Amino acid sequence: MNNFHNPVLLYDCIDNLNINENGIYVDATFGGGGHSLAILNKIKSGKVIAFDQDGDAILRNQANDKRLTILNQNFKYLKNGLDSLGISKIDGLIADLGVSSYQLDTDHRGFSFNSKSDLDMRMNQKSNICAKQIINSYKEVDLNKLFKEYADFKNPSRISSVIIKNRAIKEIKSVSDLTSILSEIFKGPKKNKLLARAFQAIRIEVNKEIECLKELLLSTINVLNTNGRIVVISYHSVEDRIIKNFFKYGGFNSFPRSNIYKNEPSPFKVITKKPIKASPLEVKNNSRARSARLRVAQLI
Repeated sequence: MNNFHNPVLLYDCIDNLNINENGIYVDATFGGGGHSLAILNKIKSGKVIAFDQDGDAILRNQANDKRLTILNQNFKYLKNGLDSLGISKIDGLIADLGVSSYQLDTDHRGFSFNSKSDLDMRMNQKSNICAKQIINSYKEVDLNKLFKEYADFKNPSRISSVIIKNRAIKEIKSVSDLTSILSEIFKGPKKNKLLARAFQAIRIEVNKEIECLKELLLSTINVLNTNGRIVVISYHSVEDRIIKNFFKYGGFNSFPRSNIYKNEPSPFKVITKKPIKASPLEVKNNSRARSARLRVAQLI
């Protein structure tokens, strides 16, 4: 494997998977193959099933190991993918969410606000929806929603208004077009952080990342063996809240599931009461690790 993705919190992820050398494990976000390779190094007759919707990841990281199967699918299709391989249960799953270092650094993909490409941001390059369509077609209320929900902007209408004003004059086609427009309101020392948050929100909408994450999490209840573990790394508060609530309550609200008789317990035991964060040394060596939050749960 070329390993174009430098895995964040690698040791903590593998250690918390509690790997059985004969078990079956899912790497839901194959990327550069770093997590898959680390799991392969821990198993003997076990298997690793890896998912990635980005065809580049699979083309660039072929592995000659019969214990590894890579599926070019979004991880929301976890159960269908496993069914296609005749696998009903797994012993653990790891998911490293968000955009990979390779995707950020590949200019034509348009993930970074420093890119000189068209507005794209698709993880699955066969998808019909790209960032340019969203920026040029969404109504103000929809733009407000995505900037508030996916980037925690307190006054999202400032961003939406400047986008709508400028697209009425000329279609917003490129990353530099959008960056220039947002620079009208993002100024000072926090400019780059604000741009990164805005691009994050658009990327999440393009790839329907929150919906896909929820589908993945729900699927784990049915595919994990008893005592099987799920290890998830998130990079922003929206994802982290979803994961925290799901592990604690078995759902996506900040309170227990209930029926007409009583509250229903979560199907998970929370292993990490607080998220694991990268050490100062790892952050120094890999700046992407700064915002990483690792949570672990075990199916009861």
